[in-house]
Amino acid sequence: MSTKTEKPNFPMYKGKPLVRSGDVLYYGSMRDKYVCRLEIKSKKKVKDMEIADKVAIQLMLTDPAVRARKQIVKTSEKSGLYLAMDIADAWLTRALAE
Repeated sequence: MSTKTEKPNFPMYKGKPLVRSGDVLYYGSMRDKYVCRLEIKSKKKVKDMEIADKVAIQLMLTDPAVRARKQIVKTSEKSGLYLAMDIADAWLTRALAE
């Protein structure tokens, strides 16, 4: 029997939720002060798979009272999803420690 207080079962990366919608991934919990948004800008074909090539990273405030343009704290672009996730984790860990 499931209850309303049950947490959604999202995939986790280094202990934080990772939610994907198309080519956009959100890393972190919306309950925290910050979350990282990763957008896959381009992909490349490796054998029979599409791999993320260019990934834009944004460290964002989750406060809905802050205007959209003011929510973005840091931004960068990296080659490959692995490197982008590494940067996102470092930014988010530092921001949440403040």
